[in-house]
Amino acid sequence: MTGQRLDKWLWRARLVKTRSLAAKLIEAGKVRVNGARVVKVSRPARLGDVITATVADRLMIVRVAGEAERRGPASSASLLYDDLTPEIPAPALDLARVQIHPGPRPTKRDRRRLDAIKTDGS
Repeated sequence: MTGQRLDKWLWRARLVKTRSLAAKLIEAGKVRVNGARVVKVSRPARLGDVITATVADRLMIVRVAGEAERRGPASSASLLYDDLTPEIPAPALDLARVQIHPGPRPTKRDRRRLDAIKTDGS
């Protein structure tokens, strides 16, 4: 593998939706190859390179495992890279702050009754 233009590789690997978006990300400095920031879209992506990119406020870390002649289906595109992105644990749900109401939401009639009780009791 001699290498493939980075913008083409990102697009063909389906990491970005369009090639022009890949070029914009690279020119904006949001893509790194082997830890070094890339500013030229023509920089080749070679076998074994580790690409770090921030796409739509999401960090992606992938290792180049191949190149493609054309953009194909997602199943074949996933063979072009090894995903190294660390999994971020989901935030823990704080049950003390969550208020659970039994039953369905009160109707307009129920709300009027509750308001009547509140104003009479004050």
